Amino acid sequence: MLSNNDGCVVARSKAAKALGIRMGEPWFQAQRRLKAEGKLAAVTALSSNYALYADMSNRVMRILARFAPRQEVYSIDECFLDLGGQAQPPAVIGQRICATVLGWTGLPVCVGIGPTKTLAKLANHLAKHDPVWCGVCDLDVLPGSEVDRLLAAIPVAEVWGVGARLSKRLVALGITTALDLRRAPTRRVRQQFSVVLERTALELGGVACLELEEVMPDKQQIRCSRTFGATVTSLAELTQAITTFNSRAAEKLRAQQGVAAAVGVEIRTSVFRTETTPFVGSLVVPLVAPSADTRVLVAAARRGLQRIYQPGLVYTKAGVVLLGLGCAGQGQVDLFSDGAADQRSEALMATLDAINSRFGRGSLVLANAHPAPRWRRREQYRSPRYTTRLEELPVAYC
Repeated sequence: MLSNNDGCVVARSKAAKALGIRMGEPWFQAQRRLKAEGKLAAVTALSSNYALYADMSNRVMRILARFAPRQEVYSIDECFLDLGGQAQPPAVIGQRICATVLGWTGLPVCVGIGPTKTLAKLANHLAKHDPVWCGVCDLDVLPGSEVDRLLAAIPVAEVWGVGARLSKRLVALGITTALDLRRAPTRRVRQQFSVVLERTALELGGVACLELEEVMPDKQQIRCSRTFGATVTSLAELTQAITTFNSRAAEKLRAQQGVAAAVGVEIRTSVFRTETTPFVGSLVVPLVAPSADTRVLVAAARRGLQRIYQPGLVYTKAGVVLLGLGCAGQGQVDLFSDGAADQRSEALMATLDAINSRFGRGSLVLANAHPAPRWRRREQYRSPRYTTRLEELPVAYC
């Protein structure tokens, strides 16, 4: 799978890995090499298909919620379930989950079961990479010696929250596997690293330190930015982009019942053009009063854009960020605010969101947000959006 604008490889199948395609490799370089090796015909590249991914993720999460009273949606393709207190053993529930999700959506899933979230993540890693588990790995039912053997075979970099950079420091201290981190003195881990890694070590030892978060916390800032599918030079097209990105960010802001106190805007040129010096312009524009009104946020962003825009440059990316987020109706009241105008604003934004929710995002937009801009991202290899576009439904001919 390719990144935004079909730029780099961001996901690979086992077959693609076997062909030597590297994670993060620019697609044009991979194409050139594969063509020279006579392997290009064996590769199918796909553009990122965010509409399809989001819809399928929502479907899977709704299915998973049927199997437990408590659920934490951790990411677009992963969640935690509390399987305690149920009549069936967790492993049996795990097999039912795999069969149900596959049967209802066509997507294969793996289930990892453990006494803590960190151990459940490692169990999922085992279930995914070793077919002996048949998609479900339950560490709770294994003897301690067997769990130690499994953890000893997992590099410490694979432990949730460790990663490549931190793992180098751990390896330098002789902590090379998940088992080593589990056995490391927690006080030493805290002193030399952080309380966060100490909790990870405790979780590997079976001590639950991370609670299930059934309600996701509100975002502290909301960002929307894109690399353009075609270069942009004019202020008018940059305004289109900023309006589009700001409208999306405002929609997310209202979804969490929030307001923003400031709007940040950023534009930049390519870092790969050797003939010119890269340019990055950014500015934060404070609002007179916190707001979630798309019109107010866009107006602030446009003021910022006009101040940082430099004519004659070739821009490749733009974005906005909403800052100073708070809860709607809980901030300090503006002495000069118009209560009736505020109510009209709330009603208008609610109507805007309702129409776009019912008829699809972009059905109703501000005039400056072009519905099909020239600079929209490239999707040369995008698969159909089977579940969200009627015109892209698969057709069967008899």
